Amino acid sequence: MLIPSIDLMGGKIVQLVQGEKKALEFDNFEYWIERFSKYPLVQVIDLDAARGTGSNLAIVNQIVQRLNCQVGGGIRTLEAAQRVLNLGARRIILGSALLESGKINTQFAAKLASTLGTAVLVFALDSRGGRVAVDGWRKNTDVTAFEMIRSLEPFCGTFLYTHIETEGLMGGIPMETVCAIRQATSRRLVVAGGITTQQEIDCLDALGMDAVVGMALYSSRISA
Repeated sequence: MLIPSIDLMGGKIVQLVQGEKKALEFDNFEYWIERFSKYPLVQVIDLDAARGTGSNLAIVNQIVQRLNCQVGGGIRTLEAAQRVLNLGARRIILGSALLESGKINTQFAAKLASTLGTAVLVFALDSRGGRVAVDGWRKNTDVTAFEMIRSLEPFCGTFLYTHIETEGLMGGIPMETVCAIRQATSRRLVVAGGITTQQEIDCLDALGMDAVVGMALYSSRISA
């Protein structure tokens, strides 16, 4: 399944390369909401909230009223998670909050699962150089995606793996890497990071993985 990505920064839709350099920017929300309305699920990330530099919650609220969304970015407490779900999000994405002082916070994960249920929880595995990055990908940890999976699998319904090195480059996602992640978990797996062609999406689908696509949609490499 193709999952379009709406990344928000400074009140606009943006596309970043490797989570850093801004490559594209749009403020025509109505156009993209309409274009993405045919998809079963859309991913919305508040990059400002993820980095602790602001919030696009009002825009998130507008989008989730119109589209079926999984929403992430800056969700670090149970209260914040509940608030986003109450807005109308179908799922919520958490990443940085699952690591505390470089350790996997299974206690928080368990609290989320017991309160909200595992079905709505998507745990992010944002990886650079084989290690998980947090705080809007600006801080590297020593924890691997496989360690996160082993510790957190009982507490979520979905894992979201993003290969940061290839994000936004439209050169394809490393299949060997994502296949290893697929083998490591029985949970639903969504992957992102440079996915560029329909053939690639079909291949991932055949292997049991959903594909988050941003740059290839916004630059018309894949027809929205």
